[in-house]
Order: sequence, then structure tokens, then C-alpha cells
Amino acid sequence: MHIGSHLLANNLFAAPMAGVTDRPFRQLCRRLGAGYAVSEMVTSRRELWGSLKTSRRVNHEGEAGPIAVQIAGTDAPMMAEAAAYNVERGAQIIDINMGCPAKKVCNKWAGSALMQDEALAVAIARAVVEACAAHGVPVTLKMRTGWCRSHKNAVTLARAFEDVGIRMLTVHGRTREQGYGGHAEYDTIAAVKAAVSIPVVANGDITSPEKAREVLACTGADAIMIGRAAQGRPWIFREVAHFLATGTHLAPPLVAEVKRLLLDHLQDHYLLYGQYTGVRSARKHIGWYVKGLPDAAGFRIRMNSIEDCAGQWDAVAAFFDELAGAADRIPAATAAELDNEQEAAGTQ
Repeated sequence: MHIGSHLLANNLFAAPMAGVTDRPFRQLCRRLGAGYAVSEMVTSRRELWGSLKTSRRVNHEGEAGPIAVQIAGTDAPMMAEAAAYNVERGAQIIDINMGCPAKKVCNKWAGSALMQDEALAVAIARAVVEACAAHGVPVTLKMRTGWCRSHKNAVTLARAFEDVGIRMLTVHGRTREQGYGGHAEYDTIAAVKAAVSIPVVANGDITSPEKAREVLACTGADAIMIGRAAQGRPWIFREVAHFLATGTHLAPPLVAEVKRLLLDHLQDHYLLYGQYTGVRSARKHIGWYVKGLPDAAGFRIRMNSIEDCAGQWDAVAAFFDELAGAADRIPAATAAELDNEQEAAGTQ
């Protein structure tokens, strides 16, 4: 599969998630089987580009290509400028955010709110494509099925986006009104795929290898994008790849491997964020990794009281050492458990 001139390793993508898909997490997902990973969104507001948060989001040191950066905003010239800014800092693909349902984003008419103003949405796409064309950088776009059940306009917008030069579309199978609640529907994604000739990526509620196969089959999509199901379980990409290739399941990962993956992840995380922010922002990742494991609740309480990186790292190592004494492999979650976890994650 290609995006512009970039050949991807496979058609299993890690979704952009604010506060989650930073450089360490993206690199881990790629290491564990994702063929492509998109950054958390970068604002188009120039006055925020010098902030510490944005500087971390545009840090791609040591990251394997293609480097894809998602940008968000409501003004076409500002979005074009933001695209150029990120290309200058190493972005090889620019992705436009028209899928985020968060109130703080939609209240500013960014993210999925743009789907209510089709003319503005298309103008933004055109401006970003034109800004990137001189650099040979392809532009992709992520959207939802529409703003609400009575206003599903993904097919109309998809055709317009293709006409102005968007090279790939990702569709989350929910309206903005749904947020992450309920269940994703895939008929609209199939309709988008039938309406355009550019690659289409299906996103939403893909929690297992079986669901990945089902979604690819029912939508005809060229690729799938996995978001919340990869939180604390980044090896889902290799599980899906193996299942699609063979029809059989990989054994759950060894406890010793998960310990090594998490400890490596934490080291990279601390290097990016530093001691104060690193130990605090790592807590959510650790919580996702240990969810469902023996004494997970008690461990999270103890771990959340630790204020230094070394102490946190040692606590995680000790937790998994103790777990390894009782079991060789991480317990396999059932499909029902994974679906319940995804629904709960969407309500937070």
C-alpha cells in the first residue's frame, strides 16, 4: 500500500490519539507490527508552536518514515501554514483532522465540527494540498460519517476531498454526535470506498483480529486503523497481521516480553517528557498495560503515589517479576472483554 510515493509495510495503522500517540508510542506500535502511525494532532495556531507541548509533538528524532503529522484548525490559510511548518520539521505526510469529537475541539469549529460546513472543509483541504504540493508531500484526511444521524455527509465530502487532491481518507464509523459511544457502523465506510478511487481506511471498534477481518471484508477498505484497542496492548498489530495471513491466533505475549516492552517504552517516555511530566503522563500507559492483571487495582494505587521516574520504573519491573512467578504469558482477553473495555474508554 502506498500514500503518495511512500510504500507502507502493511495496511494496519495506529490511529492518532491526543495525549497517547507521541513518538515513543508510535515507535512501539511500528515495532510491534503497525505499518503506519500518525502523530497526535498539532494545532494550526502559530502562537502555540513555540509551546513545550507542541515542541514535543513535532519531535521526530530517530523515528522511521514515513513521518505523518496530523494538523487541526478552522482557517484555511492557517492550516496551510501549519502544514508547511511541519513539513519543514520532517513531516513526510500531512493528515487533516476532521474526526476529533472532543468538545474543546468542536466548540472552536475544528475537528469533526468542520463536517457541518462543507465549503470550509473543502477549502481547508484544498489549501493544505496546495501548500504541500511544492514539497511533494501527500495530504490525507480523517473524518467521521457526519455530524449527527440525520446529517451523514461523508460520501459527499469524500468525493470533494478527492477532487482537491487528498490522497487517502480515513473514516471513523460514528457521527460526532455519538462521540465514542454505541457501536461503529461500517455501511457508510463501504459507501465512501465505493465513491472514490483513493485508498480508504476503516476505523472504529476494531478490537480483535476477527473484527479486523470482518471490517476489511464488509467495507472493502484498503486498510484498518486501530486506536483505543492498542492502548496497553500495542502487540495487537502483530496479532491482527498473523491472523489475516494464517487464520490462526498468536499465543498471548510472554510476561517477560511485556515487561521488557513496557520498561523500554517508559525509558523513551521519560527521555521525551523529563522527570516531572514523564512520571505523571506515564501513569495512564502503565494503567492500560496492567488492566485485568492480578492485583492491578492495588498496584495502580501504589504506582500513582510514586513521584520519580526511577521509582516508577522499579515498581513496574517488580510487578511483572511477581506476575512472571505465577504465569508465563499474559492472560488472553475475550472479545467481549475487549469490547467492554473499548466502550468504557470512550466514555472517559
